[in-house]
Amino acid sequence: MTGWTRLVLYLLTKVSRLAIASCHLSWQRIGPRNPESGRVLLTEDVMYARTVGFLVMAALALAANPARAQTVGELFKRVNQAVVVIYTAERTVVEEAPDQLVSVGGMGSGFLFSDRGEVMTAAHVVQAADRVLVEFATGERIRAEVVSSNPSADVALLQLEQRPTGVTPVQLGDSDLAEVGDQVFIIGAPLGVSHTLTVGHISARRQPRSAVGGLINAELLQTDAAINQGNSGGPMFNMNGEVIGVVSHIISQTGGFTGLGFVITSNVAREILLERPPLWSGVDFYNITADLGKILNVPAPHTGMLVQRVARQSLGERLGLRGGTFALPIPGSEQQLILGGDIVLSFQGIRFDGTEAALDSIDAELDSLRPGTPITLVVLREGEQLEMSVPYSPRVIR
Repeated sequence: MTGWTRLVLYLLTKVSRLAIASCHLSWQRIGPRNPESGRVLLTEDVMYARTVGFLVMAALALAANPARAQTVGELFKRVNQAVVVIYTAERTVVEEAPDQLVSVGGMGSGFLFSDRGEVMTAAHVVQAADRVLVEFATGERIRAEVVSSNPSADVALLQLEQRPTGVTPVQLGDSDLAEVGDQVFIIGAPLGVSHTLTVGHISARRQPRSAVGGLINAELLQTDAAINQGNSGGPMFNMNGEVIGVVSHIISQTGGFTGLGFVITSNVAREILLERPPLWSGVDFYNITADLGKILNVPAPHTGMLVQRVARQSLGERLGLRGGTFALPIPGSEQQLILGGDIVLSFQGIRFDGTEAALDSIDAELDSLRPGTPITLVVLREGEQLEMSVPYSPRVIR
């Protein structure tokens, strides 16, 4: 029941009670007849009762004809223009060409949410991208720069080089109001088929590190709306046409969608990308556990972050970080592990030991960054530990 319907029913109940009471009085206080016309004169109570009766009928009419909710199709037409396809180019190592960096293309989804030309997407779509191109439903393509990206929460912020023509941004909704069972819909480019609509419901709300082996340090909404490769970074809408989530990933044993899709809540995305200092490292990391760390001769506690790829003109490139040179397929996965790159041991003196305490401390350091603050890393390169440092300079493009 909508809030409007509840209000009408409440008023209807109150008015009906008044009408009954007033009509009861009017039967007892009917006025005298007019000596000239012979008609009965109405007292103030009778006139009041008739007025109340009119209000009752008006309330009934409103209850029978509440404001019509928009259909999914109507909402799709309203918001689709703001949904985008994101094309990326990045350098990586492939099995066929070891020791060589090859430029490869990637694709994902996103959405325009401000008049300033800001686009939101998933971090894994653009984290190590050298170039980013955003395509709108009209076919217009605009270059974009990565302003901020948080891989642990899988959200990223892009800034368009120019504003699109005739596109109305979508609104970020309050994801705290979303409930399990609510109907939702997703627009994106699954398997490269752009501006595809899928519909489903919110299946659950997951807390940070409670899904995908704890890799995502952000609140998630689980959904049964179909999600496939290419949907990453696209918007999930509520039935008011507001964005309440950014598509992140699926859990599947087949590689295709099996009903377990996850999105980062809009409130988390808003906080990380719009309320915290912007930071884009431009580095694609692989988390080294203690077992793998012993094999790679990482000093105790044998943990760290293995550098896979480094984007051009990024913080990682300014620091001098080196990516890997040899691609090793990961059994049972379409992903690969790129070996031979730097292993980051610590950030701002905090060791990457895989504990929640360390991750929380690193988040606190990131929140406290100010322009000019030194960013300091200790890395392991060819068996030696090196310290790297550059001043923090936010990449904000307006």
